[in-house]
Amino acid sequence: MVTRKKAEADDSHFNGRVIKKYPNRRLYDLAHSTYITLADVKQLVIDRQPVIVVDAKTGENLTRSILLQIILEEEVGGTPIFSEAVLANLIRFYGHTMQGFMGAYIEKNIQAMAEMQSQWAEQTRQMPPEFWGQFQAFSQPVMPAMMGGFNAEQSRQTLAKAQEQMQEQVRQQTEQFLQLFGIKNTK
Repeated sequence: MVTRKKAEADDSHFNGRVIKKYPNRRLYDLAHSTYITLADVKQLVIDRQPVIVVDAKTGENLTRSILLQIILEEEVGGTPIFSEAVLANLIRFYGHTMQGFMGAYIEKNIQAMAEMQSQWAEQTRQMPPEFWGQFQAFSQPVMPAMMGGFNAEQSRQTLAKAQEQMQEQVRQQTEQFLQLFGIKNTK
């Protein structure tokens, strides 16, 4: 279970941007002594600047809520990343024994995709703008099919392996529990 922790704005261990959120929903950037917008926070994230958002009154860490708000605005306003089916499946993981595993799994896969994106951007930096128009026209119908097949199979294998490991752990723990009471497992 994830709990919200109190964040200290003056914590010397955090060397990023501290943003205070006021009751009127305004965001205040302590480093620049100015009010900023959600779009500004989004840009800080895009620029890979560490950001923490704290409630101005309580000191509660609101960073996750703000990041989720940015994602929501992107999903509603542009081309969504998450289909309804993906969102429904994510909701189903909450409260399930696989919730912790799923969070770590998504985090690792998104990190891998971000690293691939950075490498690809570095390799294609000198490409002319005309290339990007042609690439986009080509990739829109092809990329989802290419990526979907690879990622889906890899995901299935990883989840199946994790499920097998969990089943083995449950079996071992059940055996140990039964042995405590002198009961033999007949399976």
